[in-house]
Amino acid sequence: MSDEAPGSGSWVVTIWADRDYHDLVRARETAGTTTPLADDFPSGLAPREVVLRADEVRVGRAGDPAGGHHGGHPGGHPADLPEIDLSGPPRDPGVSHLHAVLLALPRDRWVVIDAGSTNGTTLNYAEEALTPDTPVPLQSGDRIHVGAWTTLTVERR
Repeated sequence: MSDEAPGSGSWVVTIWADRDYHDLVRARETAGTTTPLADDFPSGLAPREVVLRADEVRVGRAGDPAGGHHGGHPGGHPADLPEIDLSGPPRDPGVSHLHAVLLALPRDRWVVIDAGSTNGTTLNYAEEALTPDTPVPLQSGDRIHVGAWTTLTVERR
């Protein structure tokens, strides 16, 4: 299966630091607390694009800086590295090692699956997180939210 059906365009993910999503996360975290969180939003971070070429694209962060394994999982197994690596810099503190998976389906369609992430995955600014291990169909223009500020916009071009 290919990410491109005959006569169709490519699917592209734009990864960006989303101030609106970050503000929603902070509002949800601070509801009912008296101590405001520090504003750790990474201003001025340039968006980057990834063309979806594989049938399965993992989203997460490589390595564990706290454990001294920067740039790869312990043992350095390339098969364990996410295709969309959100390890930074700057490192979004809410992104799990394996946070979500994008899967290609026949007829040029994609789904997103939360991979049991610690902080959940949401779609299009929804308050309710996706149910782990449950495929959710994507449309061109959908926004997948992971971590504290990271948004992935999927587009068919």
